Amino acid sequence: MTRDAMIETAAKVPAVTLGFWIIKILATTLGETAGDTVSMSWLGETSVSAGQSGLNGYVVGTAIFGAALAILAFFQIRARRFHPWLYWATIIASTTAGTTLADFATRSLGIGYPGGSILLFSLVVLSLIAWHRTLGGISAASVHTREAELFYWITITFSQTLGTALGDWVADGPLGYLGAAGIFGGALALVALAHYTTRISKPLLFWSAFILTRPLGAVVGDFLDKPVAHGGLELSRLAASAVLAAAIVLLVTLLPQRPETVTQQERLAS
Repeated sequence: MTRDAMIETAAKVPAVTLGFWIIKILATTLGETAGDTVSMSWLGETSVSAGQSGLNGYVVGTAIFGAALAILAFFQIRARRFHPWLYWATIIASTTAGTTLADFATRSLGIGYPGGSILLFSLVVLSLIAWHRTLGGISAASVHTREAELFYWITITFSQTLGTALGDWVADGPLGYLGAAGIFGGALALVALAHYTTRISKPLLFWSAFILTRPLGAVVGDFLDKPVAHGGLELSRLAASAVLAAAIVLLVTLLPQRPETVTQQERLAS
């Protein structure tokens, strides 16, 4: 004789709440300012002496943040349960690596913002398709196995890189940084509205919102540290990064950080 039982499995990602989205936007903004701090301010990629040392600042920055991402993702995937500090550190590493990688692709390789955005969007879509075909779904709530988590972090890394290229593409047009922030913020609001008023796939809406937070953070980060002549506030990249990092630490400390759960049906013998 058998019976059905409903069991709850804790995912290794945080529950999707308003606090989650606030921290995510701050993290993507920090990724932009921190990535630019290393590749542009410290390694001088946008200075008149760029390239004279034989090193490409975007490549060096990507190597630094890519190594940090690989190490953090390794421990994140190996962990048996959700650890808030480890999760958000991995998110920040992915968004800083995405910043420098996107800048290298669009500027150093010369494929431009449209080419970079199209390439990276294709990679995000392919990652989600491969995830769905392999495991039967793309819900973040299902990230409680190593295989699902691997797809999760690959998709996130592609989406973080896409967001930088897309944000720069829109902001470099007539809209500027604030106009671009309005576009991406408005798109996020529409996704939120669709979440509550339509039957569109919730995982699809989640990833749409997740991707949109990255260009929003990118243009806000650029607005903070780019020259006044280019429409920015010309604040110190290092100071802006420190303030954003402090805000993230404060929010992760104060806001409840519980893991997402997924309810599963299991057939038990009785």
